[in-house]
Amino acid sequence: MRPIQIVGGGLAGLTLGIGLRERGVPVTIHEAGHYPRHRVCGEFICGRGLDSLRRLGLFEKILPNSRAARTVRFVSRCAASRVLTLPRSALCISRFLLDDFLAREFRQLDGDLRENKRVRGPSAIEGVVCASGRRLHSAAAGRRWIGLKVHAHQVPLRTDLELHLANGGYVGLCRLNQDATNICGLFRYRTSGSAVIESWRTYLGGEPNSELERYRAEAILDESSFCSVTGLSYTRRDEGKAGGCALGDAFSMIAPFTGNGMSMAFEAAELAIDPLVQYSLGRMTWSQAQQSIVRGCTNAFRTRVSLASWLQRAMLDACLASWLIRITHCFPRVFSVLFSHTR
Repeated sequence: MRPIQIVGGGLAGLTLGIGLRERGVPVTIHEAGHYPRHRVCGEFICGRGLDSLRRLGLFEKILPNSRAARTVRFVSRCAASRVLTLPRSALCISRFLLDDFLAREFRQLDGDLRENKRVRGPSAIEGVVCASGRRLHSAAAGRRWIGLKVHAHQVPLRTDLELHLANGGYVGLCRLNQDATNICGLFRYRTSGSAVIESWRTYLGGEPNSELERYRAEAILDESSFCSVTGLSYTRRDEGKAGGCALGDAFSMIAPFTGNGMSMAFEAAELAIDPLVQYSLGRMTWSQAQQSIVRGCTNAFRTRVSLASWLQRAMLDACLASWLIRITHCFPRVFSVLFSHTR
């Protein structure tokens, strides 16, 4: 069988590697970092990604380290939604634990996982899948995006998931196992990203007299879990021009406030397994396999990525955000529809 090389050992890369190894395909994963480690992530799985995990035989295996999420609230300076029930339960799990589990699962299937291995050079090579996560993005309209994350204990959340608009961005909180809460924020900045990182407690702590600030006052931060990421982009790559076989965030990154990024990684990996198996068996050319993956991911993600992009722009506008929150407060069905269409 023809071997497959995967550049990037995140959710998409590891899940793809596991699926291919279960079908006997020789796989090598090159990961620039190591396991376990913290990553900027909302740390909850919702929507179709849960179905992918079940079909891939991974859902039951990650349950012991996860927690179900069923309720959510949205809070802005001027408005707060009622406690909303998710149309479908989500699964909250630390990336520190999840990535480590997937790496061990891949190795148990005799996959070749090379940690601290950064691959440089062109990605448009036969048999190479790029699953290396985010793509660097230059400033748009003078602003860049930065993501910050930390775990905390004793956070008095009212619901399983909360989204707070603050400091030119938003902060999402979700309950994890063992009294831990993931606090993850996305912010726009005009100056140095290092200045934002140095002030991460202020950014993740919310604005003065806000509900988020009150949470922060009672919380005990696990500062060893803090991490950051810059240069985020939320547009689908034009495969026809860029070339290469991209997967996960390297192909398309959804606006993080939806909490659908982890799900899309699992979905994309599942979509890529069969074409790559057919290529490995010599039943497809590399070009055919790549085109099949692009079609599958485009059809699966185009609508939700576009809608999520529009919703993110609305949520970052103070007036529109308050209006949307009030609408969901009065008409919870609106939230259910938007939730379903972005997952």
